[in-house]
Amino acid sequence: MVLRLTNLALLILYPIAWFAPLLRAGMLPLFGLSEISVMSGLQSLWDTDVALALLVTFLAVFAPYLKTIGLALIHFGQLRRRVLPALDILGKLAMADVFLIALYIVVVKGIGLATIQTAWGLYLFTACVMASMAISHLTAKR
Repeated sequence: MVLRLTNLALLILYPIAWFAPLLRAGMLPLFGLSEISVMSGLQSLWDTDVALALLVTFLAVFAPYLKTIGLALIHFGQLRRRVLPALDILGKLAMADVFLIALYIVVVKGIGLATIQTAWGLYLFTACVMASMAISHLTAKR
């Protein structure tokens, strides 16, 4: 029952995480910082690089949400457990997105020309992905 409720909560938390600020960025410490979310980042990408925008949209939006829906269907007996390995792959792809965001933060901070501050949305998105991985693991054990 706890797995079901936690997984269903992710259906609400993921969209919040997509619109929440992941980080605040600005050029040099003198200028104000702009908040960047998954959705604002995707909007910028669609204007500059459609292929990358499609990849990030899949990794950040569709992969974790499809996995969450798939787990819910398993929990409610509407989908067979045989699909758990495929759902696990979707979760790993979503975690790759979190890793890329962290990598970009480290690279930009290393250059020293920009100011980057992590925001609560990065932690929420990471927690959602990690919770989904834990739910998947516990579902497979049952």
